[in-house]
Amino acid sequence: MGLFDLSVNELYDYQGTNPKPEDFDEYWDRGLKEMAMTEPDVLLQPAYPHPAFDCFDLWFNGTGNARIHAKLVVPRRAEFPVPAVLRFHGYTGSAGEWTSLMEVAASGYVVAALDVRGQGGWSEDTGGVKGNTLHGHIIRGLEDENPDHLLFRHIFLDTAMLARVVGGMKEVDASRIAVYGGSQGGGLSLACAALANVKLAAVWYPFLSDYQRVWNLDLARDAYSELTEFFRHTDPTHAREKETFTRLGYIDVQHLACRIRGKVRMYTGLMDTICPPSSQFAAFNKIRSDKQVIFYPDFGHEGLPGSTDAMVAWFAQNL
Repeated sequence: MGLFDLSVNELYDYQGTNPKPEDFDEYWDRGLKEMAMTEPDVLLQPAYPHPAFDCFDLWFNGTGNARIHAKLVVPRRAEFPVPAVLRFHGYTGSAGEWTSLMEVAASGYVVAALDVRGQGGWSEDTGGVKGNTLHGHIIRGLEDENPDHLLFRHIFLDTAMLARVVGGMKEVDASRIAVYGGSQGGGLSLACAALANVKLAAVWYPFLSDYQRVWNLDLARDAYSELTEFFRHTDPTHAREKETFTRLGYIDVQHLACRIRGKVRMYTGLMDTICPPSSQFAAFNKIRSDKQVIFYPDFGHEGLPGSTDAMVAWFAQNL
């Protein structure tokens, strides 16, 4: 097997490249306070008919006056309260099809899948920032004077608000919440685990981690291509490179990872050139709670055989 990134031994030692802003903790404490002061105004609307599950369109208020949508699946024959599982989707995607949620709900869990604001689902992107908004959520708000206007700040807080909303339902045991997702969904699972009371997090090759490492490896294409576009259009000589990556540090999940209290299992393909293994380990190595990684040496940013079955079994053992 060839390697384009660090060796496995080096991965476990790697501590990340992207700078962490000096006021990072104050930034996120302020964000959590804003979220706590936001009245969710929850609305449930019956949706997909199914003989074994009640399916709802779940709406709630997020920060920045956005109305956020998620799909909610509740098992009909269960002894409530039961655990809840939150799913987060890949970049530009959506909550997905109802039946895709039932493979986890069949274990007797309440399952909710977030539509990330402004992407492929129904959640609102209320905008209101200066600078490039043609496309590219990583760079949305990067040129604004106030870093609170970074779009992914609001998206990270949406994940925590979803945990708050679902955890407050009478059908749910709020002490037994798990999260999972791949790529952007993996990054959002880590963010949710850091910002909310989450017992388990299963993450596949997390996105949104160690932006400068991705840049240094010349992999700012595909999902990270907007980094290249940002420099080409706004800073072609890289005069503000340090400032840019430091600002991105506010929404870098590696810097949130030390806040995670629940158990984490990460699935990593060692040939991943979209979210390189070292960028994943920048976050993994900062997690202080119980954690493990499962390697797929010959796989990249793709389906990893057996990993979903393993996740469902892991949830059953720990929830």
